[in-house]
Amino acid sequence: MPSPRRPAAVSSLLPPLAALALACAGAPPRAPATALPAGAVDPDAGAFEYPLPVSYFELDSQRQRLRMAYLDARAAAPNGRTVLLLHGKNFHAGTWAETIAALNRAGFRVIAPDQIGFGKSSKPERYQFSFAQLAANTRALLASLGVERTAVVGHSMGGMLAVRYALEYPEATERLLLVNPIGLEDYAAFLPPRTVDQWYAQELKQTPDSVRSYQRQAYYDGAWKPEYEAHTRLLAGWTLHPGWPRVAWDSALTYDMIVTQPVVHELERLAVPTRLVIGLRDRTAIGRPLAPAGLREAMGDYTRLGKAAQRRIPGAELVELPGIGHVPQVEAFPAFEKALLDFLR
Repeated sequence: MPSPRRPAAVSSLLPPLAALALACAGAPPRAPATALPAGAVDPDAGAFEYPLPVSYFELDSQRQRLRMAYLDARAAAPNGRTVLLLHGKNFHAGTWAETIAALNRAGFRVIAPDQIGFGKSSKPERYQFSFAQLAANTRALLASLGVERTAVVGHSMGGMLAVRYALEYPEATERLLLVNPIGLEDYAAFLPPRTVDQWYAQELKQTPDSVRSYQRQAYYDGAWKPEYEAHTRLLAGWTLHPGWPRVAWDSALTYDMIVTQPVVHELERLAVPTRLVIGLRDRTAIGRPLAPAGLREAMGDYTRLGKAAQRRIPGAELVELPGIGHVPQVEAFPAFEKALLDFLR
């Protein structure tokens, strides 16, 4: 005996157009897709173009699968040596383009990664950021490329990472060049205790105007040129995107890393040839507005910090650039290029 048939769905018994009308009658109208503001950039910077081709390295870190974006630029006439470039907090691998071109002309292969939480790399929601972890990630990237030893160049926050990398992997570090590194002072000695949530609340308030204003004042001492704008576009674009809270959270975690994990107390342990390139007009200091008035003015004095670091690092060289701010490789490239290549050669 045939089994009883189940009633067909109402819509299947109606002509297609009638079924469509029935479906639409009870459905709320769809809101039109909201157009993103001009210049908005998604958290992974998928549509944001770097000046060089981008590759990706996948790694397992802290029980999650992540990926690091990186640039790998090879010289037309290679000299057999490789330079690792480590970006600052408000920068990314693509901002090294002019430096990469100069190094390639001199025969060097150049590898410039975006650290986890930065640029085109993963922005994990849960991650214990530490300079030791970022150094380990970078070492794993180089190992995957078959690169055993490099000269290491670190700018700003990348200078703190470069110090940690050279301390952890001295056998893999041929030379160390620190370009206006932050962390030449212990920020925790100046600032009141601050939670990650407080850093996050601060970051959520960022706008393209505040990004530009900060860089104008902190990096260039108020002197601004149109070409500097390129170095604000990624961070400014993130602040316009609905995904900005995801980026802001990682930014808050890395602020906490910078303040709570100083490297200045370990400079004496560096055992690789080191040169500091210091723009003397720089007054960059993490958290300066939070410091008590009596201490705020003493922060970020690179005319003093560069000399103090040179005395602490065994055998270190110091190249001072008068009248130059936090980003010598942008503001005074010919002088920076000479300081870089003279040291590497």
